[in-house]
Amino acid sequence: MTKEQQITAVKRYTFHKLGEDKSGHGMDHINRVVKMAKKIAESEGIDTFLPVVAAYLHDTIDEKLVADVDQAKEELRNYLSENEFNDDDIATIMDVIANISFAHTLDDQKIHLSIVGKIVRDADWLDALGAIGTIRAIYYGGAHHQKIYDPRMAPRTNMSHDEYRNLDNETIINHFYEKILTLADMMQTATGQKIAAHRQEVIKNFLKEFHDEWNAEM
Repeated sequence: MTKEQQITAVKRYTFHKLGEDKSGHGMDHINRVVKMAKKIAESEGIDTFLPVVAAYLHDTIDEKLVADVDQAKEELRNYLSENEFNDDDIATIMDVIANISFAHTLDDQKIHLSIVGKIVRDADWLDALGAIGTIRAIYYGGAHHQKIYDPRMAPRTNMSHDEYRNLDNETIINHFYEKILTLADMMQTATGQKIAAHRQEVIKNFLKEFHDEWNAEM
């Protein structure tokens, strides 16, 4: 198979797995992450093939989206092998998509990302910032029946992995403080840092307007 055929195959696989997603992790999100990963890879002087492939697949084994992570990993490995990815590429892809989740930065986990991992993580996290990131956070919170906001609930700090995944103790607005506003400082590439700085300001302006309106100050 050619590389273009392999990319087509992984895109098809992702569509099969996430094409009906209603939580903000559907193909529109995937396609934006792919475009951004390609852009960052080009700016870093890195071949775009593996970043694009990993970007297409990055949510297909996500613990919040699949019932059995180990089974999802095994199924994906088999699919990649069947589509003529070599062992080194499969190892790189699996390492990237298994370690770029924000949840893996909790519990003092030491994550050592390859350059491909840094590119794909930046691309994914950039989609949680800015105007689209704002919409996605609200969309995801609504899909999980979260409260919009409760001023009696302070944003959580120093969360464990399990606390982060427990949506009973979170509001949509608190999620911005607990996760989203921390992402810009964790970008790994120069391109990611530049784009994140702008998108961070969009988030901050939204939150200021939200609190002003919540308190009937504007």
